[in-house]
Amino acid sequence: MALFPPQYTKDPVTGEVKGVWADVARAFAARVGVELVLVEHPTPPKMVECLKAGVCDVGFLGFDPARVADVEGFSPAFIEFDYTYLVSAGSSIRSAADADRPGVRIAVVHAHASTLALMRIRKQAELASVDTPDNAFALLRAGRVDAWASARQALVEYSAQLPGSRVLEDGYGANRPAVVVAKGQGARLAYISEFIEEIKASGFVQQAITRSGWRGVRVAPPASPHPQN
Repeated sequence: MALFPPQYTKDPVTGEVKGVWADVARAFAARVGVELVLVEHPTPPKMVECLKAGVCDVGFLGFDPARVADVEGFSPAFIEFDYTYLVSAGSSIRSAADADRPGVRIAVVHAHASTLALMRIRKQAELASVDTPDNAFALLRAGRVDAWASARQALVEYSAQLPGSRVLEDGYGANRPAVVVAKGQGARLAYISEFIEEIKASGFVQQAITRSGWRGVRVAPPASPHPQN
């Protein structure tokens, strides 16, 4: 199963991949009765390439209309969380509306769902695109951008490394992570979709959220499949 930052964290001592996505992956492998191999990729496009090449069997990807053509389809979402901004200490940006103004530079991560969503609504701010969350944070810390747009729980974690920084209260959209498979794997997707609904209903996903300690993350509503392509 393939994933990419910031879908997971790593235990600094053991190197174990942790987080809601990893817990869902382990539960699915246990259900199928196979050994799990978590394949880490730096970016969403690299993860999709892994699926297309047959090196990965399944992957995790937030639903976005721009991604529909790349995969067989999306399972129902298992969690939801919003997109917002991280700003430095003393920033005059207090809301999402404040961020979309002339002269404002916003760091974004190329091809992430948070970036795709922002690109559809942004009118005046300038976007500074980088390849990884670490690079986006580096731009903000160096004062080269006014804000960083991403998923709330990721920004909360990074804000701890920048004294005085703030994650805005409001946001500009939501991520609904799902499981995806390569083209031609419709039967596999149908099986996975049933599994996702089961672990939401059983309370497993809520338990995984609680273990992760992530704030602003909630279980996705039941029976909420995304459009298939």
